[in-house]
Amino acid sequence: MVATKTKVALVTTPLLEKVAHHPLFPPLGLAYMAAVLDQNGFEVKIFDCPVCEFDHDRLKTELDAYQPTIIGIGSMTPTIASALKSARVAKEACPDAAVIMGGPHATFADTEILSSEKAVDIIVRGEGEETLLEIAQQAPNLQKLGGIKGISFRKDNQIIQTETRPFIQDLDALPRPAFKFLPMEKYNITGRKLMPIISSRGCPFQCPFCVASQMFGPRFRARSPKSVLNEMEWLRDEYGAEGIAFQDDTLTFDKKRATDICDGIIERKIKMHWGCGTRADVVTKEVLAKMSKAHCDETMFGVESGCQRMRDILKKNVSTEQIENAIKWSKEAGIFVTVSVVLGYPGETKESLQETLDFVRRVEPDDVWLCHATPYPGTCLRELVKSNGWKMSENWELYNTMNPVFEDPTLPSKEIATMRKNFYDKFYSPRYIMRQASKGYLKGNLYSKIMTRTAANYMLWRAKARL
Repeated sequence: MVATKTKVALVTTPLLEKVAHHPLFPPLGLAYMAAVLDQNGFEVKIFDCPVCEFDHDRLKTELDAYQPTIIGIGSMTPTIASALKSARVAKEACPDAAVIMGGPHATFADTEILSSEKAVDIIVRGEGEETLLEIAQQAPNLQKLGGIKGISFRKDNQIIQTETRPFIQDLDALPRPAFKFLPMEKYNITGRKLMPIISSRGCPFQCPFCVASQMFGPRFRARSPKSVLNEMEWLRDEYGAEGIAFQDDTLTFDKKRATDICDGIIERKIKMHWGCGTRADVVTKEVLAKMSKAHCDETMFGVESGCQRMRDILKKNVSTEQIENAIKWSKEAGIFVTVSVVLGYPGETKESLQETLDFVRRVEPDDVWLCHATPYPGTCLRELVKSNGWKMSENWELYNTMNPVFEDPTLPSKEIATMRKNFYDKFYSPRYIMRQASKGYLKGNLYSKIMTRTAANYMLWRAKARL
């Protein structure tokens, strides 16, 4: 029988000064792990340092007061320095606790972390719910870690990597994320209570700049529409959710399932606006129209390049016509359209980059993410940059897609950055602000309201910079 006094602390690390971050959503991954632990009789606390405005000293104080047996720390590449510092203060506060690190950066840099940071005892690779539960069930005497799949740890001055854990197949069997352990009143985007949902895991696509298919598998695993709809109602009724942000890599991969979810939203009269990400080759005019009818306000398409040659290099397998149609159909349905683009992937030329920027201007999306190609640990891109012998930054704080972090001698990073800045200088124009203000304040699109303010602030910043 599980000892109920076993305590687990789950930590989202403090924000470091000057490290860029996205709007603060409830940490969905930690909430799922907390739910599984709670369901199995463990005492759990989540310390979401960014939203609680905890620095490392405050985190140390909180952990010292709680004295957990296990401390789990999430890691993303731009925040790994903060995560490692969190591990050190965790060991200082709770020297007998097992400090565990998970997340994409730790998954692919496990040997590096365990070799250099003694405060980290165990790395959880990939999906964490079942793995962390098995570790907790052994605590506090973690003498048989070799039998737990999906972890890396030190033993006799060697780093042991156990067998990779199979991915969870029945996602409906997971409990709902344990938001009860979070300060839910603190989460809002521009004054609105937006809540995250993930309705599927796994990515069948093999983009060389991404680790999604390695983290969550190459097979699309989906929750049932009923499970997703029930959770939407629960978020609305229990937490006052006013909108939903789907965290799926490709929500419409299974178009019938996506349509069934939309039909359910309409039939149940779930009047919450929502946004999602998907691909241009897995939508139709009819699916987008149904999404709009079900209150979809925004969709993001990974365009990656306006140059077919570069899309082939990026293994995108999407045609220019498919992209143009997806954007056009979304606009016709009244959906806010975001596109993401990768700049400077090896093989890029000044001409192909200009072709991409010209293409984006022509299709006129509502927002554009111009992302510098970023060689995250675990990506094919990182191995390619290494094999080319190109200079690459090891300052992980720069790995946020807004900074160039490697140097292609045929296309200087400064030139890419200049072209990127010039694009935004023209894109965020008075005309753009008027168009988004009309959609946002007259038609009620939340994303257009956000971009109206973003563009106005950008223009103000640019004007000040000239003084």
